[in-house]
Amino acid sequence: MRDYQLLIFDWDGTLADSISRIVESMHRATDAFMLPRCTDDQVRGIIGLALPEAIRTLYPHMQSDADVMRLRELYGMHYRELDAEPSPLFKGVAESLAAFRELGYQLAVATGKARPGLQRALAGRGWEDYFDFSRCADETASKPDPLMLHEILDQSGVRADRALMVGDSTFDLLMAQRAGMDSVAVSYGAQSLEMLRACNPVLEIDCFTELAAWLDGRVSKCSVEEVVHGG
Repeated sequence: MRDYQLLIFDWDGTLADSISRIVESMHRATDAFMLPRCTDDQVRGIIGLALPEAIRTLYPHMQSDADVMRLRELYGMHYRELDAEPSPLFKGVAESLAAFRELGYQLAVATGKARPGLQRALAGRGWEDYFDFSRCADETASKPDPLMLHEILDQSGVRADRALMVGDSTFDLLMAQRAGMDSVAVSYGAQSLEMLRACNPVLEIDCFTELAAWLDGRVSKCSVEEVVHGG
């Protein structure tokens, strides 16, 4: 078994299949604000950032903090409408997380969501107390700044080299890299594996259950192709 004590997960696009709702919410918000729509890929490219940073990345000429706040509010309103029923978890997530808990791993979430959004998502699954630690973008620095990981490490008492960050965006993996932490790239989220590989993850997976197989030593390779085809 690999020598990790703490597993840290991004939420959107890693545990929860919420990318399409995020993209549609941003489109509806910018329509209401009478801004030109960005492409789906452009919106997917900012998922993981705190919302103000995401908005400024998509609309760099938006100078007014009040305008950023208004677009943020519109986005939140539309996302809550679309997310009245919590986004489903990806295949194998619930079972794998339960197994990790049984094996004694500490579990954490490090997300670009604001705290109310994460709490709503957790409450919708009855998971209010499921994770040992969590940090949200409205409580600390936005990804890829490593501050939220440092804060989780401080809370847990675990060293960076005994923790693993699992995410679907370069923001997740760069954050881990800057914190001195290993990372795992998932292929099914917001960004392509080609982009994620630049951040040197120790593992690439295209199904969440492959993480458990790798952690317990049943799979030793470090790429999606090798995991899937049994290398």
